[in-house]
Amino acid sequence: MALEWYFLRVQVGREDTIRQAMIRRLKQAGIEDRVPQLVVPTETVQDHRGGKKVVKRKKLYPGYLMVEMDLNDDVWFVLRETPGFGDFVGGQATPTPADPVDVEKVLGTMNASQEQPTVAVQFKKGDRVKIKTGAFENTDAVVEDVHSDKGMLDVSVNFFGRPTPMSLGYWEVELI
Repeated sequence: MALEWYFLRVQVGREDTIRQAMIRRLKQAGIEDRVPQLVVPTETVQDHRGGKKVVKRKKLYPGYLMVEMDLNDDVWFVLRETPGFGDFVGGQATPTPADPVDVEKVLGTMNASQEQPTVAVQFKKGDRVKIKTGAFENTDAVVEDVHSDKGMLDVSVNFFGRPTPMSLGYWEVELI
């Protein structure tokens, strides 16, 4: 049995539902052993909402599934006939296996984000922001440095005509 990875196009927003339907249909057909892994590529993202830390799953590639399988006519038919299935990526007549380097990159990103969630920071150096909390509430500032691993920003506030450096959490500011 030659196992290879393939990428599938599916309906956006229904990746988990379609994955479950495929697993159920493979079991009904008795060929689930030919498809050991059917994965929705996701990463774990840490964000702050209303001052609280929120950890959630974010799809790396909306509308795609990764499948490790031994491709034969039975497996191909079951996957193709699942509602919501689009097609195989890279395959015209017959599906093309994914490059192992690409597969390792996606799986590595998924594993790394489970161990250490990535922080959702949408700011970059030079952005103009407004401070939302504290003594400098409603004060404009400029982002000087972004520390995405900590979720912190170094900003410069014009205070009495002089630039004053401050360190703030990215949830304490908003883009202007």
